[in-house]
Amino acid sequence: MLALPVICSAPMSLTLTILAVALYASALAPLKSTRLQTILAGLAVSLHAAQLLLVWLQTQALVIGVFEALSLVAWQSAALLWAFCLFQPLSALRPPIHLLAATSLLAAALWSASGEANAIADWRIQLHVVLSILSTGLLTLAVAQALILAAQDRTLHRHGTAWLHRSLPALQTMESLLFGLLGVGLFLLSLTLITGLLFIDDLFAQHLAHKTVLSLCAWVILAVLVWGRWAFGWRGRTAIRWTIAGYSVLILAYFGSKIVLELLLDRHWS
Repeated sequence: MLALPVICSAPMSLTLTILAVALYASALAPLKSTRLQTILAGLAVSLHAAQLLLVWLQTQALVIGVFEALSLVAWQSAALLWAFCLFQPLSALRPPIHLLAATSLLAAALWSASGEANAIADWRIQLHVVLSILSTGLLTLAVAQALILAAQDRTLHRHGTAWLHRSLPALQTMESLLFGLLGVGLFLLSLTLITGLLFIDDLFAQHLAHKTVLSLCAWVILAVLVWGRWAFGWRGRTAIRWTIAGYSVLILAYFGSKIVLELLLDRHWS
């Protein structure tokens, strides 16, 4: 009875991947119906989630290779964006987020990690990894928000860009949403660092020292930005630059070290 899902998992996973990618692309089409775009995006996110769940059911453990991690992060960003679009006109964020979700899903399907080398069975480490993915996914949405905010600010006084302003809320609303995302993302990143320090036995033996140091640097950058907003009212280009800087360090911490370990040195976090 247990062999059937394993046998069927490969073609089913491929089918879910193709359908999800097609729906991510269709949700970006210039449709007149915003409701139809929302439905297509929701279906894409749901099929993406089903593909991720299928992989988990097959391995019965959390398998996190480079592309699997990227797919998880991109899925969470797309899911959050879908939810936010129900309340705010943020459809301008869909192209970069959906492109990231589609390409990462395809990459995970084409270059999957070795389950034996990367399976994580300890629930404490699973919790740490899930928190890490949640914080990175939320901050991915925040940096996309910062980039759209930068484009909105730059084109505010230019002609021929009225479509951008019509599709987005006012600058103040966009900035408030940005710092809302940053606040929650920083909270989840704090939980990630705390669980890492509590549950990981040996940072050096498990090849996690560089990742931890860089993650702490990213936390400091984002914490200073949130504090600067509260204390000095930081906004505009200052907020955008600090957001991009903190996110860049965080991505270097996670994916940079993971790429070096897995793809170049053939080692894994353990």
